[in-house]
Amino acid sequence: MGIIVNLDVMLAKRKMSVTELSERVGITMANISNLKTGKAKAVRFSTLDAICRALDCQPGDILEFRDEMEE
Repeated sequence: MGIIVNLDVMLAKRKMSVTELSERVGITMANISNLKTGKAKAVRFSTLDAICRALDCQPGDILEFRDEMEE
């Protein structure tokens, strides 16, 4: 996959649980789990905005592009 979601890394850096992030952002733990595992096909900018605000980070701290052709 070209886009890697590093949400688990940011949660660990901020010492925040999935439950706490879910409550702060207002999305279900199942949706956060889908983001963490890379199962989500899309993420709304409003959700990304809320996650970045809750984790005090930039979108690039959460999302990473890896070129499959180079691997």
